[in-house]
Amino acid sequence: MTLRDRVLPPDPRGVGDEPDYRFTLANERTFLAWIRTALALAAGGLAAVGLLDQVVLGETLGILLLALSFLTAASAYRRWALNERAMRLGEPLPTSRLPMMMAVGTAVVAVVAAVILVVDGA
Repeated sequence: MTLRDRVLPPDPRGVGDEPDYRFTLANERTFLAWIRTALALAAGGLAAVGLLDQVVLGETLGILLLALSFLTAASAYRRWALNERAMRLGEPLPTSRLPMMMAVGTAVVAVVAAVILVVDGA
């Protein structure tokens, strides 16, 4: 598997056998949930950049949210494709760093938001 395929896997629907449609639909629903999360992060990031322009670190908070949105959306496709491939080949589902990335990213955003509240309130 090339580096490109590891980062952005090809469409997995051409390999293996068709899995039970319920698993395919569950995988798709999970993908769509991650995309909704990425859209919400993007909206929050754009709002922070647009509305907190006079607040110290407000733009930084917005950029962090936009970066987390990008990483979430990009990782969501990769996760969907690798899961779909594994189901079609009868392999165990691969591990994913996406939940850990979201937890760490959310914690960082929360710390920056707390700093903004303290600095702007002083």
